[in-house]
Amino acid sequence: MKATLQVLVVAGSLAVGAVHAQSGADVVKAKGCLGCHDVAAKKVGPAYKDIAAKYKSEKGAQATLAGKLKEGKGHPVKFAGSDAELKAALEYVLSRK
Repeated sequence: MKATLQVLVVAGSLAVGAVHAQSGADVVKAKGCLGCHDVAAKKVGPAYKDIAAKYKSEKGAQATLAGKLKEGKGHPVKFAGSDAELKAALEYVLSRK
């Protein structure tokens, strides 16, 4: 009985986590990134495809950009969100072509 209850609790926790996961496209929209950036064209900030091209060959690109966004260095606004949201947003941006 106790083992069954533990399995149900773990399964329920995983299901709740899956419901709250957002795609990178949803994160950039929800966080207002699209006010300054576009996927294909330069606005106030560079286009996502240009960012992806710039960091294409850099192995630590996601970590580099995460640091800049968290600290607000080289970016006018600090990213206001969870690490999971930031990761999803950066995966989305770096995958643009």
